[in-house]
Amino acid sequence: MSFTLATWNINSVRLREGLVARLMEDEAPDILCLQECKSPVDKIPLERFQELGYNHMIARGQKGYNGVAILSKLPIEDAGDMDFASLGHARHVAARLENGATIHNFYVPAGGDIPDREKNEKFGQKLDYLTEMRDWFRDSRPEKAILVGDLNIAPREDDVWSHKQLLKIVSHTPVEVEHLDNVMEAGGWHDVTRADIPEGQLYSWWSYRARDWDAADKGRRLDHVWASGDIRAAAHGSRILRDARGWEKPSDHAPVFAQFDL
Repeated sequence: MSFTLATWNINSVRLREGLVARLMEDEAPDILCLQECKSPVDKIPLERFQELGYNHMIARGQKGYNGVAILSKLPIEDAGDMDFASLGHARHVAARLENGATIHNFYVPAGGDIPDREKNEKFGQKLDYLTEMRDWFRDSRPEKAILVGDLNIAPREDDVWSHKQLLKIVSHTPVEVEHLDNVMEAGGWHDVTRADIPEGQLYSWWSYRARDWDAADKGRRLDHVWASGDIRAAAHGSRILRDARGWEKPSDHAPVFAQFDL
């Protein structure tokens, strides 16, 4: 089975229904994982997506916040979800393909603005969430699995526009990077995007605050595609659709793509 997968923090699936449809029409990934849907599951505009061939959806949602969905042209079955750090948030959902491959879709907490858990509860929640992810994958090491989503951490120096200037900025602090590395190591995960694009600056998010995001290009690679060790060689063709950040009324994230031959 060969398929193309995309992951995209859409920042409201109902507000940006048209952009999701555009991606489906223009790029036609077989599987599209969305984060920050900001919608109850029954309010996701599935009918329009079905008209474009996405007849299968596994999702977890809540009104106005968070929310994750896996839309697929290929048959999928619900493989559950986890409430890491007991936040009660819709931040994880998993789906299983007919060939047994499992796709985990994550929206890791952003962590607020202050990188200090004593001064900022949200930062502590982010670290706790990652710690519980680590423990879960350590205790049930994934096989034939793909992990995607907005992990809200840009781990490498070339995953941000300025390593030095962002060392104390949430999403690139050493403690966050260490926690993400621990998740990756515990699950035997491999960074598919960087395996395909090993060198150079690479971003998937640009702040709305930039007057001209494209010219300023102060981005971060917050969105990731990982593969378990047993299928790492099956992944290829990674790319980031930067142009989507420039679409009308865009998400501040761009879709990240990868192909798998399983």
